Parts: sequence; structure tokens; C-alpha cells
Amino acid sequence: MPLLRHADGFDLVVDGVILLQHRTDAPCLFVGHGEASVAMYRGNFAIEDYVIERRALRHAQVAADGASVTLSMTENAPAELRLVVTQNGSDAVLSFEVLGSGCDRMWLRVPSAPGEHLYGGGEQMSYLDLAGRRFPLWTSEPGVGRDKTTEITFKADCEGGAGGDYWTTNYPQPTYLSSRRYALHVETTAYSVFDFRHDGFHEVEIWEVPARIELFVRDSLVALVGALSGRFGRQPPLPDWVYNGAIIGLKDGTRSFERLQAIRKAGACVSALWCEDWVGLRQTSFGARLFWDWQASEERYPALRQRIAELADEGIRFLGYVNPYLCNDGPLFRIAEAAGYFATDEKGRTALVDFGEFDCGVVDFTNAEAADWFAEAVIGRNMIDYGLSGWMADFGEYLPIDIRLANGIDPMLMHNAWPVLWAEVNARAIASRGKTGDALFFMRAGYSGVQFHCPLLWAGDQSVDFSRHDGLVTVICGALSSGLLGNAYHHSDIGGYTSLFGNVRTPELIMRWAEMAAFTPVMRTHEGNRPGENLQIDQDPEVLAHFARMTQIYVHLAPYLRSLVAEARETGLPVQRPLFLHYETDERCYAVQDAYLYGADLLVAPVWHSGQNERTIYLPAGSDWLHVWSAQAFPGGKDVVVEAPIGRPPVFARTGSTFANLFAKLQTL
Repeated sequence: MPLLRHADGFDLVVDGVILLQHRTDAPCLFVGHGEASVAMYRGNFAIEDYVIERRALRHAQVAADGASVTLSMTENAPAELRLVVTQNGSDAVLSFEVLGSGCDRMWLRVPSAPGEHLYGGGEQMSYLDLAGRRFPLWTSEPGVGRDKTTEITFKADCEGGAGGDYWTTNYPQPTYLSSRRYALHVETTAYSVFDFRHDGFHEVEIWEVPARIELFVRDSLVALVGALSGRFGRQPPLPDWVYNGAIIGLKDGTRSFERLQAIRKAGACVSALWCEDWVGLRQTSFGARLFWDWQASEERYPALRQRIAELADEGIRFLGYVNPYLCNDGPLFRIAEAAGYFATDEKGRTALVDFGEFDCGVVDFTNAEAADWFAEAVIGRNMIDYGLSGWMADFGEYLPIDIRLANGIDPMLMHNAWPVLWAEVNARAIASRGKTGDALFFMRAGYSGVQFHCPLLWAGDQSVDFSRHDGLVTVICGALSSGLLGNAYHHSDIGGYTSLFGNVRTPELIMRWAEMAAFTPVMRTHEGNRPGENLQIDQDPEVLAHFARMTQIYVHLAPYLRSLVAEARETGLPVQRPLFLHYETDERCYAVQDAYLYGADLLVAPVWHSGQNERTIYLPAGSDWLHVWSAQAFPGGKDVVVEAPIGRPPVFARTGSTFANLFAKLQTL
């Protein structure tokens, strides 16, 4: 009997955790309907909703077996919704059946507790603890600056509404975890909202009546993260070649190979060369953009296949770039259009999307033939067979809502699903060549289920600065929030990406970012959207020497990273973890989002303020810690202040680790 009946309502309690509480004067379910207004400009969305009606379903009639309940506005009103609860041990599933009419919105209230902490929501870049805020869940460009009080965000907003806000993200997901040791997942692709601003309850808003809502209860947060990872699918291990060093991102045509050799001669450990521009370039006001036709450009990279083979002989892989769109001035566009592989407009013509001074067709992955063609002909033949060992699988969040798709489903419902379809196409292409676990693609867009297909996330397009909502520190929050939902591996563009309105990289920024990246699953550089205006790692001897040392640290830690990858495969735990995951009883750990556990045995607190040469760090209670650069011992449960000059980011090893000898040798690097 999952539902416990009361005189004026019911409770749902699983393993002692109250998950639903319904009373006549405090209902947990509301239904209604509304009219949405959605406008998109280059991946930035303006979404508004006019709620025409919202009805509280106050009267509940629980079935004799306690497994279902029908709800209506009043005792004598017709039933509007049936809720069926299926319990399986520590998990419960809420299924919904609409009995009335005129219902395209649902609101569910879940009991809250004082001091409760909430996490998840996909990849959140500004706030790790979601408590006290409202989070719309819609995949989009995150925006530039992402702080409405800053000049850069104001200027970006003036140019196409591109400024963003604290909640905008490439990768939303309607899943959250509570410090009460339960998780809630809404099985929907509709626009939805998590609202954690109220006393006494959390409210989940969904622009449909979902098929189901899933609830998980465990006796620890570690077990809860493992359950979610099992639910969404665990990723293959990182390829062995990744442990050899950094992936060097250069888009300089054939000069990329010369620059790579100079970087290596400076002592950098390198695993791969990543050339986004393998397909050629076009110039726009935003900067140099790639030519979105996914085949090698012999003009920009003559004899590229031979060059790739030569790199392979030196133990270095070659990576490229692809996204799910085709520019209308490229040859692949004509092939896809003739075959009917594009999404269409209301008149049945190929729908074109403006990506910033060039237009593209949207390959319709709901058309099985189009998805197969892209996986086999584009990724399979043009990329894998050509010699590429990986690529950035970009975008995925741009699906317009005014197009027609082959499956006939409303694009408002397909928009959030699109990144998962895109990830599946990439994974299928790799599997068709027997390269799963060897070829590596990385994505910024995501949604529920992307974990099963995508082997590596990247944090998207941060500003090239130390800003609070769009700079270096946001990468930590993104890794931790997404990691709790089953994404074990996360990384970022070293030095950031977006350079606009005179905002450019500094040597300090690159060096601090490289320090952090050495303690993440993958190190990768990026030249940014305006390479000619921004400092690159090979243009300053001090920066290059520092970067080389950080790659040596990364390679030195490879045995430890391999153990974390094996642990992720077995348990679902991410490589980068919030402090509270292993220190649940230490209340102070729940508020930390600018430091992380690298596995269970290292605590990393990157410097993310310009000009800062020391940091105050809280060390979790229950362990003793060694500062890896000085070997000074510190007890847990206290704030400590350590010097943090460039080259010595605050890193602490947990005493008693089986990798203690490996960590001790960091002092010699």
C-alpha cells in the first residue's frame, strides 16, 4: 500500500522519506492550460507563458489497495486526474492519466524541509545548490556573461538577447537530488521548471502531463548518485590514449602541425591534435567560423590523411569537429536536400536556420534514413574512416520550434530531446566501426539519457575571464552538477572561449585554467572565437612552460585517473565530486562549489580570482589532509589558508590514500 490514506488526503512515504503529502487545504497537484510564446535568435530563447487557468485538485479518492488515487477540484466535481503509484523497494514511479479535458500544464508540489539542499537540474553553471531559486529547463545557448548586472551581459543582450541568465544552460535535465537522500526525475521532454523558492514545498511545473515521475530513495548520497547513473546509462571508459597528455586545439591550417611540434619541444605531454578547421573557415563579424560541410578541406589542410598517419606514428591522435547542421552553400547540403533529410517549414520546404551570417539546414534525426546517412556517410566515412579519433560534437540545442519533423511530434516536445538524438547518432557511428572506448567525441548540449551515448561533456563557451557567472569558476559548478546525474567525465576549454566587446585572455587566466584542467579527466586547449585577438599557449614562453608542467602533472596522475575511470564504470561515481558526496554529515561541505574532490583522495581548490596568491579552503571533517606542494599536514573540519602562487594551485591529499606515494611525487614536478 504505497499511499497512506488520511481523512483529507494521502501521503507517499518510501523508506521513511515523505515524498508526497496531499491535504484538502494543501494539495500537491494542480492542472491547467496556458499559451506559450517562444522566440529564438541564434540559439537564444525568449520564453513566456500566459497561464489561462490553474486548478487545484483538492479532493482525493484513494483506491482500496492504496496504489492509485483520483483527484478532482471538489468532492462532487468530475475526476480530472488519476495518479498510480508503483513501488519497487526504494524506488517509486508516479504515473498519470488525464481524465478531464483542457489540460496541458501540470504542477506537482513535493514536501521540503528546513535547511534542505538540492542539486542537479542538468549542467548548472552558476549555482550548485539550487535551493531558493527557480530553474527553467530548456536547452539553449547559456549566454554571454550570464549576469544581468554586468556590462558584458547588457551588451550581449542588446545583440540578439545573447546575454543569458544564471539558469540558462546547454544541458538542462528535469532531475534533482535532495540532501534528504532522495532524487526526483520527470520523464518528459516538455519545457519544465524546478521552483525551489517556497517554504514547505518544492514545485515542479511541466508543460504537459508527463508519462511518469520517478522517485529514488537511498541510504547515502553516494548510493543515490549510483542509482541515477544506472538509470540513465553509464559511459564507456576514457580511451587509453587520453592519458598521454593534453589535447591541443589549433585552427591554423597546416601551421597547426608546426606549432604542435613547438609545443611538444617545450616539454608538453600531448595526446592529440584537435583542428576544428579541418573543414575550412569562413569569416564573420563574430570571428572566424568553420565551414559547416563535414569533409576535409584540401585547401586548408593539403594531404591531411597523410599528416594524420604521421601523427599516429608518433603516438598522437587527430581530432576534428562536426555538428548536426549543413550550410546551404556546401555540397553535403545538396545531397541531403535531394534525399529529403532536412526538417521542413510549414510549406514543406527545407527549413533554414540563421547561425550568424550563414544559413543551415537541420538534419532531421527523427527520420531514420537521415540519421543513418549522417552516422554512416558523414561521421563514419568522412571522419572515422578518414583517420579521425574524435571530435567536438557541437550544438544540439538550436532546434527551432516552428519546423516540421518526420515523426510528426511537436518541436516544442522534441527540442529538449534533440541533444540526445544527436549523441546517439555519434555513438552509433563509432560503434559501427568497433571504436567504442577508443574514438572520443565530446558535447556541450544534453538532456535526460545523453549519458548513455555521450562519453565526455565539455562546459561550453565560457567568457575569457574570471567572472563569477561565465568564467573559470563556472566550469567547476558545471562538472559537479552534471556529475551527480551520471556524467562521469567533464572538461572545458583551457582559457575560455568567448571573446567579445574587448574582453580578451590574460596570461594569468590561461595559467590558472591550465592548473585546474590538470586535475580533471581531460585537458584540452582552445584558441577561442577570435584567435588573433587572444593570447595562445604557444605565444608566451612563460605561459607555455607553465602549461607544459601542468600536462606533466596530468600524466603523472594517470594511474589515479585510471582508477577513477574504473570506479565510474562500476559505481557511476563521477571523477569530480562535490565535497558533501563523501562527507554527508559535515554541513559546511554542502555550500562549497568552488572546490571539488578529484576522486575521494584529492581535494582541488582552483584559484579563480585575478591577482589572488593565497586561498582559504575548508577541509572536510573526518579526514586529515596533506598539502601536496609543501607536505604540511592539516586536520579536517577547519578553514586553512595556504599560499597559492601560479604553479601551486591549492591541492590536498587525503591521508591514508593508497596513492599516497604518487601524490607525494607531485612536489618534484
